[in-house]
Amino acid sequence: MEEQKIAVVVTGFGPFGEHTVNASWVAVQELGKLGLGKEVDLHIYEIPVEYQTVQRLIPALRKKHKPKVIVHVGVSGMATAVTLEKCGHNTGYQGLDNCEFCPGTQCCVEGGPECLHSVIDIDTVCKRAAEACLDVQFTVSTDAGRYLCDFTYYTSLYQSHGRSVFIHVPPLGKPYTAIQLGQAIQTIIKVILDMLEQSEDHLNCGHS
Repeated sequence: MEEQKIAVVVTGFGPFGEHTVNASWVAVQELGKLGLGKEVDLHIYEIPVEYQTVQRLIPALRKKHKPKVIVHVGVSGMATAVTLEKCGHNTGYQGLDNCEFCPGTQCCVEGGPECLHSVIDIDTVCKRAAEACLDVQFTVSTDAGRYLCDFTYYTSLYQSHGRSVFIHVPPLGKPYTAIQLGQAIQTIIKVILDMLEQSEDHLNCGHS
């Protein structure tokens, strides 16, 4: 019997502001070319920088693909390293999106906790990714910026019960190429899948 493939969903963002070419989507497209190995079904999506689309799209992607993990990639003009975000925030959304819209409540989920963390150990992911010797710097952050990136991460963490990760990449050429960013994301996801498999093996041992 053929073993069922693992589904992984990875998203990047479309253009906004000065980012007429969004490095996150370019990096995700590079990942699409590289793939994640024959046992993984990789599904990539470009998300428009719109709050309401994010709220509609994330549950739809989860329902459609039932991914083992969902990984979102965004660009940060301030980043100089590939940055793994530990948590998403619920409130403080005042920046207008590409439709000149911002949530009236300035929050993702009314009544939701202020901060949601990934169930995946982000510090360990960062450490293992750095050990891959890609000539790319990796770092960890606890502030995804209170705009569409943070909003997407919180929404996704809420929907997936923490089985989501957010990666911020620097703009293209500052200092990394599209290929380097694609390889960095590929490395991070392979580390995550490996960690999830190990933790599930550990749980299964406990139940047998």
